[in-house]
Amino acid sequence: MLLILARHGNTFGPDDTPVWVGANEDLPLVEKGLEQSRAMGEALRTLNQLPDRIIAGPLKRTRTGARLVGEICGFTGEVEIDDRLREIDYGVWGGKTDADIAESWGESAITDWRERSIPPNGAGWSPTVETLKANARSVLDSVTRDRNDDTTVFILTSNGILRYFHALLTQDAPSEEAKVKTGHMGAVRVTHEGRELLAWNLPPEAFVKALNP
Repeated sequence: MLLILARHGNTFGPDDTPVWVGANEDLPLVEKGLEQSRAMGEALRTLNQLPDRIIAGPLKRTRTGARLVGEICGFTGEVEIDDRLREIDYGVWGGKTDADIAESWGESAITDWRERSIPPNGAGWSPTVETLKANARSVLDSVTRDRNDDTTVFILTSNGILRYFHALLTQDAPSEEAKVKTGHMGAVRVTHEGRELLAWNLPPEAFVKALNP
């Protein structure tokens, strides 16, 4: 089977000041984010990869993005909403800019998360790292039971959650390489022999080339 993992599109416009957006900041996709969602659907259609299932986290940005991906690629089923794919609650960091966080917590705290996936102590993040790992493992195990060559599953979630999928798929500790930009995609080939990471953190056009060179 082919498992496709993607991050939702932009939630900030060109004139907006980006802030940390977690589970409590349920922002909608802006126009660019809607375009990115459609581009992911176009990529699936170009690759002739009509998903058997589309699964998304429960927030607006993932639900809307998944629906648009399905519309463009020709998916006629119901988008499945899975709470295990909900973005991390960034606690007191949520809704704050990098500058705000650096002033109170130091630049190193931001770097620790972005480059090494180490959450800050005392900032109220939830769920725990152990729960995030368990959720990713549970989702991955459940969707990859069907290893038929013709099966395709598309999952749309957030950057924080995708880090833990990457760690499982590479058997590495979460690192900077695990980051996924908005509207970017990855793919895993699942067979009876195991799992092979085919692509990660690619925009739709490059994703198509990676899977169909």
